[in-house]
Amino acid sequence: MIVDVHTHTPTHRERVPDDERLVYPAWRNDRPVVTTNSWADFDAAQSGADVSIVFNIAVPDPLAMTGLPYDLETCNDRTAAFVAAAPERRIGFMGLDPRWDDLVEQVDRCQALGLVGIKLGPNYQGFDPLSDAAHALYALAAERGLPILFHQGTSPIREAPIRFAHPLTMDEIAIAHPELRVVMAHMGHPWPRETAVVVRKHPHVYADVSSLILRPWMCWEALTMAHEWGATGKLLLGSDFPIATAGETIAGLRRVNEIVEGTRLPRVPEEAIERIVHADALAALGLELPAAAR
Repeated sequence: MIVDVHTHTPTHRERVPDDERLVYPAWRNDRPVVTTNSWADFDAAQSGADVSIVFNIAVPDPLAMTGLPYDLETCNDRTAAFVAAAPERRIGFMGLDPRWDDLVEQVDRCQALGLVGIKLGPNYQGFDPLSDAAHALYALAAERGLPILFHQGTSPIREAPIRFAHPLTMDEIAIAHPELRVVMAHMGHPWPRETAVVVRKHPHVYADVSSLILRPWMCWEALTMAHEWGATGKLLLGSDFPIATAGETIAGLRRVNEIVEGTRLPRVPEEAIERIVHADALAALGLELPAAAR
């Protein structure tokens, strides 16, 4: 089974009218990204995955801070409705902010909606991932068995502090919360070395490879680093839809060695690549197959 652990909830249920389509140019070098998309667009893009984990980030102005247009007040309800429409193919995570006064109530509500994990982007949300409020959320997540997927690494958003998304913060979080299951998004680009050693060190910390294929040298470097440190078994497939698709990501991973053809540089073993493509992400994160799939 192929599980994509990193996709964003579609912005529209029905087809997006041409005059409402938004294009965000900053995420890819080869083409702009259409950030408005329908449920049908998602299904077409994710046909290469059997199951997709979907979410949005709880930021007050998501279009400005992430380039993805959605309403903060309804983002979790939209994710829950999208998942409920095809529970055999979709698993939902909740977007939270550890500074919310009603945080526990929001977690209760989102769990009642069927959301089974958490998505955080401290750099986009503007909170210190090592703050007391953040640690309280991590403790709650560990207690309830809710895995957390963190945005990790850089961003083109000028207002997003890079230090809040540096991979070495995950080392401190994992030391303080050893039972918390964590996914470090994008393999911490452009810090795959730091990410590789963090996931190797902590049993419940993983990284996804979302968006790495968009930068062939970074992708090769990241997978080579993970292989040399014996950490490819801690890498999970992720596409970052709508930035890329599951099929595009799988094809890009399988082409990772093309950039070093004709050189004496090391190759990423094919079996390591296939281990990522077919990683048992649900078991790693303590999740179950959707009921319909079982």
